[in-house]
Amino acid sequence: MFGRRDDPALREVDVAVVGAGLAGLSAARALRAAGKDVVVLEARDRVGGRTLNEPIGDGKVVEIGAQWVGPTQDRVNGLIRDLGLTTFPTHDAGINLFERGGAIGRYKGTIPKVNPVGLAEVGLILKRLNAMAAKVPPESPWTAEKAAAWDSQTFDSWMRRNVRTGVARDILRLAIIGVWAAEPRDVSLLHVLFYIRSAGSIEILTDTDGGAQQDRIVGGSQLISIRMAEELGDGVVELEAPVRRIGFDEGGVEIVTDRLSVRARRAIVAVPPTLAGRIAYSPALPAVRDGLSQRMAQGSVVKCMAIYERPFWRDRGLSGAVTSVTGPVSVGFDNSPPDGSPGVLLGFLEGRAAREAMDRPQEERRAIVAECFGRFFGPEAAEPVGYVDRAWAADEWSRGCYGGFMPPGAWSDNGSALRAPIGPIHWAGAETATVWNGYMDGAIGSGREAAAAVLVHLS
Repeated sequence: MFGRRDDPALREVDVAVVGAGLAGLSAARALRAAGKDVVVLEARDRVGGRTLNEPIGDGKVVEIGAQWVGPTQDRVNGLIRDLGLTTFPTHDAGINLFERGGAIGRYKGTIPKVNPVGLAEVGLILKRLNAMAAKVPPESPWTAEKAAAWDSQTFDSWMRRNVRTGVARDILRLAIIGVWAAEPRDVSLLHVLFYIRSAGSIEILTDTDGGAQQDRIVGGSQLISIRMAEELGDGVVELEAPVRRIGFDEGGVEIVTDRLSVRARRAIVAVPPTLAGRIAYSPALPAVRDGLSQRMAQGSVVKCMAIYERPFWRDRGLSGAVTSVTGPVSVGFDNSPPDGSPGVLLGFLEGRAAREAMDRPQEERRAIVAECFGRFFGPEAAEPVGYVDRAWAADEWSRGCYGGFMPPGAWSDNGSALRAPIGPIHWAGAETATVWNGYMDGAIGSGREAAAAVLVHLS
């Protein structure tokens, strides 16, 4: 087909998987269970993709990538059990904080206690968004009856026409940047509605108890990928093997990395579309697919954690949860280990705030975050004993988190190419999921679905 069969750097397998994140490893796991010979090619020196554990001493970790799981995320929760892992609830006992207009308010529950008119409007808008989302087919959002209208505007332009009170607009903006790590002006209204449909409701996307932020994984979420890679056995996962070129024809694929080449009957590319578009293909991919990779941007987020000797905020009856219109930290949580020691406050710089901070030195970001925590929780919070963060848009092999999103027009013009195979090449990843798109659960499901599609061709 492409290379010499006697080339010692050439491996021949049934299926080559690009990317050793949750999607790629889930695909490889399913294919191995079906008796197929598989290789997983990973650019990094580790597995896990956008999940990453960071040691903080005494054998404990914090997750500086994806971390939460919640109800209805049956695939990730089932896999956690299968791998012998356990979860623990996100700490949310106590009073939450909400900062707006120079004042910090206190509340319990999900939605801050703001003026009654604004609060009522938030409730009405959430119901309206859920009702609109219910009309979006998750497998093909561009076929929704109102897709053309919804995909011709950003969420910001829709909000300016349909949301009357300033406080409701502020809360909705926080919801958008908190879920998509993008500004309302960045994201197509149709994409927001698709995402809501994919999860079930906007409340489940934003809630802690009963929502997507309900539970964490003992030992850190990267353990899911580490355990899957261990199950696959020696020689299946090839680290430090960034894929540079994929050649393909009716006979299969040949994939070229920096240190080895792989010939396979089928391939699964399990990386975000923006990264998949940076691989050279021969022949060139159809224009509609290339257009998708150009238009589907990754979110902008810096995940920041300040570490303290103990979670002192709990002594004051505070949950550690905070949302701030003022920023630049927009959302915060108590992210302490299961036993509460040390105390860890998690803060997100998202959207515009992340874009302004992600190329700054880490010490500057530490000062920004400490100042915010000092405002929220008092002077003690401004003096952490430790600090870690991750600017995901600056990560060469992610180029952003939490996931990819569509700007106006992209679903309508390029959405059909998101999951469609091209010859022997299949696509997987959290961005391709129809259920829990953008989440760990969606990534796992997408890998399994891609593996099932490949097995049809190999049977």
